Amino acid sequence: MVHLVVAGSIGGAERLLVDLASRPEASGATHSVALLSHDGRLPSFFEQAGLRVHHGGCVAQNPVNYVRTTFGKRELEWLTGVLDEEGAQVLHLHTFGSHLLGARAASRSGVPALRTEHHIYHYQYPSMSPFTRWAARGTSRFVAVSDYVRREVSRLAPSTASRMVTVRNGVDAEHFAFAPIDTRTREGKPVVFASVCRLDRWKGVDLAIEGLAAVPGAILRVAGTGPDQARLEATAHRAGVAERVEFLGHLTDVRPVIEEADVAVSGSDHEPLGLSVLEALATGRPVVAFAGGGIPEVVRHGATGWLVEERTGQAYGAAMREAASNRERLVSMGETARSFVERECTIETMCAGYAKAYRDTLQLSL
Repeated sequence: MVHLVVAGSIGGAERLLVDLASRPEASGATHSVALLSHDGRLPSFFEQAGLRVHHGGCVAQNPVNYVRTTFGKRELEWLTGVLDEEGAQVLHLHTFGSHLLGARAASRSGVPALRTEHHIYHYQYPSMSPFTRWAARGTSRFVAVSDYVRREVSRLAPSTASRMVTVRNGVDAEHFAFAPIDTRTREGKPVVFASVCRLDRWKGVDLAIEGLAAVPGAILRVAGTGPDQARLEATAHRAGVAERVEFLGHLTDVRPVIEEADVAVSGSDHEPLGLSVLEALATGRPVVAFAGGGIPEVVRHGATGWLVEERTGQAYGAAMREAASNRERLVSMGETARSFVERECTIETMCAGYAKAYRDTLQLSL
């Protein structure tokens, strides 16, 4: 198995790749990575996970470089050489930048390509859609990270529907161990909300900040960095909660933030699935999240969290206020959340799903 990552950075897709590829017994394959990226951290990120990395050079994230890489002769020859050197039986494509180059190399090498659909935006943006649809013709199988992504991709590109299955992202349930809320030690202390994500506008951290105004005395801890931080800090000041919002920056280990919280909050707009949501559920924390995208597949309203129907600060405030009103209830909801993850969203269940997808892909090529 060779995984192709083009123009990626350390994010959800790359973390999924590591979780999958570092478990050859569970995934039914041995793995290596073919990498073209502007992010100098990625080679060591994959190597530290024990993966063999073929680094083809740096690729800046802009349209000109994407076209050059996608149609470049040098890149095509490099990738076909990697496939030959590794004796690859399947080429696994991840990022949008890998779609067309990967399909071309797979066709030249006679190796079937499997593509994970981590999102749907590349089918929606006019600058991306022609490339990803063209590449889809030369892709043998597709894996969607949620039923939501599978439905939307099948609607936007009907020709992919018969070749697509859903395999949800999984959580390392040992790393994100169950840490039940101890109501005795928290008695009399402020309710703590946590948001763990990159600080981009679409992640909707401002909704949690505005919602905090409806929960007097509560605290919001935000783990992550990104271009939206200055705007979010200004939002906290306008909402009158600046002294109750803590921006923690980038953390290599977010577990303490989740464990010290009572409730996790996600404001993302149509999140494909939500890895940080799954990590919170695995830890035993109920989640307040927008009822769009793949979130309703993993958060059950009233059982493992609260699904907010409107992406407004007022709607988030109502859900956060209800969550803060009964800490004993949070304990039982956290237990239910952990049970759900153990049953349906562990790395082991994810690896089993990919193992079957790999076998099916090989079967199609015979």
